[in-house]
Amino acid sequence: MSVAVAAPPIERYRLTGAIVRQMVEKGILAEDDRVELIKGELFTMSPIGSEHSGIVNQLAALFFKQLGQQAVVSVQSPIPLSENSEPQPDVALLTPRADYYKRSLPEPGDILLVIEVAESSIVYDRTVKLPLYAGASIPEVWIVNLSDRWIEVYRDPSAAGYTTMLKVLAGKSIAPQAFADVTVGVDELLHHP
Repeated sequence: MSVAVAAPPIERYRLTGAIVRQMVEKGILAEDDRVELIKGELFTMSPIGSEHSGIVNQLAALFFKQLGQQAVVSVQSPIPLSENSEPQPDVALLTPRADYYKRSLPEPGDILLVIEVAESSIVYDRTVKLPLYAGASIPEVWIVNLSDRWIEVYRDPSAAGYTTMLKVLAGKSIAPQAFADVTVGVDELLHHP
């Protein structure tokens, strides 16, 4: 009588940010490949349409103008949250640093605000990326929701996720917690003439 032996579990090989950067240096990945590292795996990022791209440009211009040297405005650049997660949010406001993060990528403590512009990626942003941001104690995340035409604001991170969520609707404005005098209007972003 033979005894069935269970096969040992197969472990996935988890990539790190350092390995992904080496893959780019060696030409395995191109710098403009639209992928991001999440929990040790590479995920293809959603294609960017004209409205998405325009809103990212508009947010960047608004923050450059209103913040000046008070923050570094990072556009679609990696932010390492852990050894194996480096999402690339559409916009991030970072604590100012003299080298503008040339010597090293920002750490979670450097990040003041993350903004994701989402339509087809809304579920992914809410269920995958948002918990990562909360787990890394990113103080505030906005999701510019192109489908519902509002801005979702997440604040007060905890191990269980964000404990405060606001929906900023048409006709309203929002300011980042770190910069109360910098306002972004929902109509200005999402309701075109």
